[in-house]
Amino acid sequence: MKVIETNQAPAAIGPYSQGIIVNNLFYSSGQIPLTAEGSLVTGDIKEQAHQVFQNLQAVLTAAGASFETVVKTTVFIKNMDDFAALNKVYGEYFSIHKPARSCVEVARLPKDVLVEIEVIALVK
Repeated sequence: MKVIETNQAPAAIGPYSQGIIVNNLFYSSGQIPLTAEGSLVTGDIKEQAHQVFQNLQAVLTAAGASFETVVKTTVFIKNMDDFAALNKVYGEYFSIHKPARSCVEVARLPKDVLVEIEVIALVK
């Protein structure tokens, strides 16, 4: 196993890593809308989702992967009423390549954010 760490995404806020590579697969930890400096993006679902995707881009790059090599995403959303708005942002990052996905509404997320996303990707 190889631990992935980058200062281009927020540091883990608990006893876990930003991601792990096992064989040729990268497993990210869930990314929330924190900037790399640790500031919380408090806007609407679209603003928060864009920050989450910036963080995912950073950890994917550090792992030698990309959005084009993502095979599975898991989306945790605080309010399913935001599903359409989230999908619009999601489609900007996965417009041609569409990985498998699960999306679940949850009662609460870390720091009371609106969205958290994790990915599994092939490493180049």
